[in-house]
This record gives sequence, C-alpha cells and structure tokens, in this order.
Amino acid sequence: MKGYLPVFSDSLLFRGISQDDLPRMLNCLNARRTRHSRQDLILREGEKISELGFVLFGQAQVTKDDYMGNRTIFADILPGDVFAEAYAFRKELPVPINVISITESEILWLDCGRITGICSKVCNFHTKLVENLLFIMASKNILLNRKIEHISKRTTREKLLAYLSDQAFLQGSRAFSIPFNRQELADYLCVDRSAMSSELSKLQSEGIIRYKLNHFAFLNMPPR
Repeated sequence: MKGYLPVFSDSLLFRGISQDDLPRMLNCLNARRTRHSRQDLILREGEKISELGFVLFGQAQVTKDDYMGNRTIFADILPGDVFAEAYAFRKELPVPINVISITESEILWLDCGRITGICSKVCNFHTKLVENLLFIMASKNILLNRKIEHISKRTTREKLLAYLSDQAFLQGSRAFSIPFNRQELADYLCVDRSAMSSELSKLQSEGIIRYKLNHFAFLNMPPR
C-alpha cells in the first residue's frame, strides 16, 4: 500500500487520519484489493454488496442502462474517490447501477459493517472515518441535485448551458475542462449525441462559447 500513500493523503475519506494508522485501519476494516482491465464491470446491476469501493488507481464510471440499451452516466470516479457506499450500507438492496472501469484500475474494498460497528480494539480512527464518510455522502447528494437541475431543463441547448455554466462557476473561470467526451456528455445530460453536437456548433457560431475536445470557454455571456 505504500505506493498509494499520496492517494490516501489526498482523499476525503482518509482526511485527518495519520499514515501511521493506515495499516492497522485497513486490517481492521477487512480491506481487500481487486484489479480491473479497461471496460471491466467492477459492479454489476443487481448485485448485493456490503463493502464500499475506493479507487486506488485508474478511472471508472457509474452508469445505468435502460431496457433499450441507452446509457446514462451518473458519475466519473477517479483515484481517491469513494463509490457504492449507500448500497453497501443497505446491503439487503440490489445495486441499481453499473460501475465500469474506463481504464485499467485498482479498487480497495472496505467492509461497511466494520466502519460503523463497535470496534473491540477501540481504534481512534473510526470516528474520523465515519465523519468523513458523512461529508462525502452529503457532497454527493448536492451533486445529484445539481445534475437534476441540469437535466430538468426542457431543451438540449438549455441543458448544455446549464451544465457548462455550472462547470465554469465551479472551476472559477470562463475557460474550463469537463471530464466527459461527447458521447459521455450526451449520456450525462440524457440527450441525443447528434442533437447535442449540433447545439454545440450553434453556440460556437453564435459566439457564445468556444470549444475543442473537452476544453470550453464562454465568450459573450456570464458563466453564472
């Protein structure tokens, strides 16, 4: 685990927990690691789990496919990010989403029963870990509300502007990058890719935005 110390140090989940406590903590939480190739399913819809995932290396996405095969992207997961914690704490419920490894990745799994249970060793990191986890879950709830705001707009143009202006605001700049390619952005916004690309071209020709790949800049309108 020594090679991943920077990931632990920068993560919200382990914020305020000493690196000296990490080996004992991971042992206490029954930590285990899994490796995944590109496009592997880390979690499959319908599974029941009792462990939360923590990305040590690579990139993954939380997705949902409907009956017709249309995919919606809920979140991009990077090193230091936590996923599936809500379902791990409600282990009797099947997971309603897929988690896909976008690149080669390595995942650390932590037993949620050990996080919230009374520790016989009276480990001093338990309280801090629970506090961090509550902060993460609250932050994700805010992000979910933000996505609902984006996709609740009536037109593809309105959805695009809502999302892009939000990214500019969050990154504090009219010029910013987004974590999605075109298909992923269309999946995130729940719109047709061709229609979205057409709207992006119109916005650029109208002098509202400029873009190249996943880099965008607002030109003649405030980002917020």
